[in-house]
Amino acid sequence: MRDPYDVLGVPKNASPMAIKTAFRRLAKKLHPDANKQDKKAAGKFAEINAAYEILGEDSKRKAFDRGEIDAEGKPRFQGFEGFGAGGGPRPGGGFGQGQDGNFGNFSFGPEGFQRGGGRAGAFRGGIDDLLKEMFGGQGGMGGARGRPNAAPEEPAHSRDATGAVTITLAEAAKGTSRRVHLPNGKEIEAKIPAGLADGQTIRLKGQGLPGPDGRVGDALITVSISPHPLFKRDGANLRLELPITLYEAVLGAKIRVPTLDGAVELAIPRGTNSGRTFRLKGKGLSGKDGAGDLYATVRIMLPEQSEPELEELMRKWRDQKPFDPRKDLG
Repeated sequence: MRDPYDVLGVPKNASPMAIKTAFRRLAKKLHPDANKQDKKAAGKFAEINAAYEILGEDSKRKAFDRGEIDAEGKPRFQGFEGFGAGGGPRPGGGFGQGQDGNFGNFSFGPEGFQRGGGRAGAFRGGIDDLLKEMFGGQGGMGGARGRPNAAPEEPAHSRDATGAVTITLAEAAKGTSRRVHLPNGKEIEAKIPAGLADGQTIRLKGQGLPGPDGRVGDALITVSISPHPLFKRDGANLRLELPITLYEAVLGAKIRVPTLDGAVELAIPRGTNSGRTFRLKGKGLSGKDGAGDLYATVRIMLPEQSEPELEELMRKWRDQKPFDPRKDLG
């Protein structure tokens, strides 16, 4: 392994803060999630973690500077001088206290260089805590030194961007697209599918904000449908109040009925009462089960201006043809 100072790009007299800053900068730059196309990224990331394990802890850094451990944290052979004076080997492969009293009880095993009394494990936690701080709550390394764990996770919603658009009922029926401005200033093209409900949110994958790990969130676009002057929505169906004249209701007629696709002809039977509803199949909105229908409810309208002839006819009708439509109301 290379010299840890060279790996982190710091001089040998660098301060602890300078070492920490260099590690943070390289960790963000070389994290595997941010370099998915680079097959060597995981190895580079492991290398800077191993370097920081040595230089980030004062006792290990001093041991490395004195030549007592190598760049991988393994003890170097110092000859036979000092055996029996506290510096010799101990049972189990450990080493005794060094000259400055700080070299504690080190050992080397499958996990590489370790310090007795839990200090090495504590420092391992220090790196994990630092990576958690950098990458949104998850550590970046596993139990064995230098091997990356699963990629640090960051809640997807923290990278999502929200926006809102308003479309017409006709656009909701057929689908449309809109340019949407996100809060971060980004402008995206949002394709809005047919049959969307008022207030529904669509998710556009990968159109949100980039996270610290390089992954990009989604754009969540809330779609509002502006009120229509003629139609009211009822799920995939539409409802319309259809005004007709008194003579059309009495005599019957063929009239033009508006739809979102243009006007169609509807036959009104003779003697049609106000409130009767006619169904125009397939003239509603697109839905999961196919297109909805248009329901046209008849409303008989009288002329706005007084019509003396109509009034005279109604008087005669009242006197000669009495009719009580409320007789069943009690």
